[in-house]
Amino acid sequence: MGTPTILPPTILPLAIEGLFYAVAGRALIESLSVEIAAGSRTVILGPNGAGKSLCLRLAHGLIVPTAGTVTWKGPGAAQAKLRQAMVFQRPVLLRRSAAANVSYALAVRGVPRAARPGRVEEALTRAGLAGLGDRPARMMSGGEQQKLALARAWALNPEVLFLDEPTASLDPAAVRAVETMIQAIHEGGTKIVMTTHDLGQAKRLADEVLFLHNGRLIERAPAKQFLNCPSTEQAAAFLRGEILV
Repeated sequence: MGTPTILPPTILPLAIEGLFYAVAGRALIESLSVEIAAGSRTVILGPNGAGKSLCLRLAHGLIVPTAGTVTWKGPGAAQAKLRQAMVFQRPVLLRRSAAANVSYALAVRGVPRAARPGRVEEALTRAGLAGLGDRPARMMSGGEQQKLALARAWALNPEVLFLDEPTASLDPAAVRAVETMIQAIHEGGTKIVMTTHDLGQAKRLADEVLFLHNGRLIERAPAKQFLNCPSTEQAAAFLRGEILV
């Protein structure tokens, strides 16, 4: 028998309590409280300007809230910064090769130099980018760049992965490829928290939905329940394609 894998203690759940964020006196996130647990894929929906991307950035720790708290409550919380990753709508890639982009992320996380090549190769292969490691990252197509950004995050083995509109502006084939990667990352045990404007994508990927409007959490429900029978008029109007004000 092999040595059993010992998993590090979880950083989840993530508790967001009384979150408030304002710029120049204008509230962009108001009184947002929610606890995000392991397992299910959480998709944040809402109209433009609802605060979806801002909510992800606050949860990930990229920006500091004006008031309220974002707290990792699991026994591994002290390692939270090293156990989460985020992929943006527009990939942030270094002026290096595809392989070097992944290798750099591993170096920043403290992965020993000798272990990096194997993990880089594995990440690129899982992303469908095998053989493209030497290609300049910024010369790749939009779909390839997004797959590279996901591969780089995946290589870090995050417990939680935040995805901000990961398939916006991609063609249908690239959307399918990215969604396949997201599903594989989820099946590998990573908690997915993502925003999307695509209701079809929400149907395919969401287990639960958080619906935001004007910076407030209006509704939280299992995905099928929300998409088929929302409990608030704002959510129903959003699903009908109406413009919310």
